Amino acid sequence: QVHLAESGGDSVQAGGSLRLSCAASGDTHMTYCMGWFLQAPGKEGEEVGRIDIWGRTSDAEPLKGRFTISKDNAENTLYLQMNDLKPEDTVMYYCAADYLTPDLWLDARARRPRCGNFAMDYWGKGTLVSISS
Repeated sequence: QVHLAESGGDSVQAGGSLRLSCAASGDTHMTYCMGWFLQAPGKEGEEVGRIDIWGRTSDAEPLKGRFTISKDNAENTLYLQMNDLKPEDTVMYYCAADYLTPDLWLDARARRPRCGNFAMDYWGKGTLVSISS
């Protein structure tokens, strides 16, 4: 199992910045991709972006240029740097991770696929970002 704990959500004014963190623990060595997702009340969740074990990211197109995903492999921590925040960024942000079986893990290590096709198996409880105008 993989346990994920987000932090860093806060209330800031529009134009400000925040950095969200997601601390991963447990069987993190079986994780190939991690990602950030968001969900506004009454709406379906959206992907912010993902990052693989080699640091390659795949970001959601609308957020490119404002949000950046990074990962500290030594600390098993995923980050989301959020700049130029807007009131519409006021949502819950969730961290997620996949979990591969040993065979799939070896295959992924050999082929190095991008993260887009990997299902997320574990999710954190979320952290709330609130942006005032």
